[in-house]
Amino acid sequence: MWPVSDNARPLAVPGSKGIHNTSGKGVPVSELLAFDDEPEPRTALRHACMRVPTAAPGDSVTAVLSDMATKRYDCASVVAVLVAGRLVGVAPIERMFGAPGCAELRDVMDPNPPAVRPDTHQERAAWQAVQHGEPGLAVVDDDGRFRGLIAPQQLLTVLLQEHEEDLSRLGGFLHSVKTTRETSVESVRRRLWHRVPWLLVGLLGAMVSAVFMAAFEVTLEANVAVAYFIPGIVYLADAVGTQTETLAIRGLSVGVGIRRIVRREALTGLSVGALLGAVMLPVVSLMTGDTMLAVAVAAAVLAASAIATIVAMVLPWLLQRLGKDPAFGSGPLATVVQDLLSIMIYFAAVTALVS
Repeated sequence: MWPVSDNARPLAVPGSKGIHNTSGKGVPVSELLAFDDEPEPRTALRHACMRVPTAAPGDSVTAVLSDMATKRYDCASVVAVLVAGRLVGVAPIERMFGAPGCAELRDVMDPNPPAVRPDTHQERAAWQAVQHGEPGLAVVDDDGRFRGLIAPQQLLTVLLQEHEEDLSRLGGFLHSVKTTRETSVESVRRRLWHRVPWLLVGLLGAMVSAVFMAAFEVTLEANVAVAYFIPGIVYLADAVGTQTETLAIRGLSVGVGIRRIVRREALTGLSVGALLGAVMLPVVSLMTGDTMLAVAVAAAVLAASAIATIVAMVLPWLLQRLGKDPAFGSGPLATVVQDLLSIMIYFAAVTALVS
């Protein structure tokens, strides 16, 4: 039970201008939802159901359930509890079914449900509902007026769309959910157009890496074992960077800035590099019998992992600052940069430590 006083206060949402407590009779939902502005695509309001059950805090649970049985709604998983058109709580239908006959809505409602503004991005809205474990998400404007409810099926649809889009964009060749779905039937020409540009960037990076390695031809001829560990170092740096990049892009998409994760992720990358380097040191030493080469490999793994973490955070942030989608193309671009830096770090370590 969540007892609420008669002076229940309307809910505020993050970023609102402030909500005033207003008393008086409730207004019809058709009136309070009669707004002229057309909701923007991919916003919370676009997915909000307008035909939902509403009631006052003092209404009887039995009476509300009886009234609901005679009407049809777009979503009836919760009842929006309003005071003068302003949201003061929501009552989940399962709590209402289990309430005693004399109970009022104030006795079973949640007075602090999650609520979002109409212009909140659909992905942030869906994640907020998931984090709070609510069956629906209320949409409330700056004045606390109830604008609608995002139904559970709509929340699931949004999460699936955004997940599909993020995975495709991480590949660097898709730009929208619509494009994602069109790829299954598009022509070979369109498929090439979507994928080749970023792969050409990768090809250019591979050429630069080849030129750089050619400069160490003498070192490779003198000690061919140096070449054994290049693929492993490059792979480990890519893997560490991909983990960080995925986390950074997901954070940016739901409003978590890079500043909130940069310190922990940087320390995580350094720690991962230290652990991997500690494992590589004895293994390389036993394989080659060259202690200094083992030290060079371990140092390269440590440095490459730490730097890959920084690169994976900086690129999404930079794309966002440039007004681009941080998930579009950052994967292939990060791979090119990380591979080149890993090779440079490794050969620098070999030059400094191996005679």
